[in-house]
Amino acid sequence: MADEPQTITIDGTEYNLAELSEAARSQVVNLRVTDAEIEKLNQQLAIFQTARTAYANALAAELPKEPSKTKH
Repeated sequence: MADEPQTITIDGTEYNLAELSEAARSQVVNLRVTDAEIEKLNQQLAIFQTARTAYANALAAELPKEPSKTKH
């Protein structure tokens, strides 16, 4: 954890991690893990949205230019 920040800012207040309780430090770790997972999910969502747009564009290219006039 040498590259971990030694302080954390919460609601505009900076805290020295060494001065926090073990329980508070544990919650900081939980927040960091959760934030990393959220970021990963956001990246996956962006990939899926890009893929969906590509599929929609490919479908549009395959559709007939003149829609049929049959009734459903």
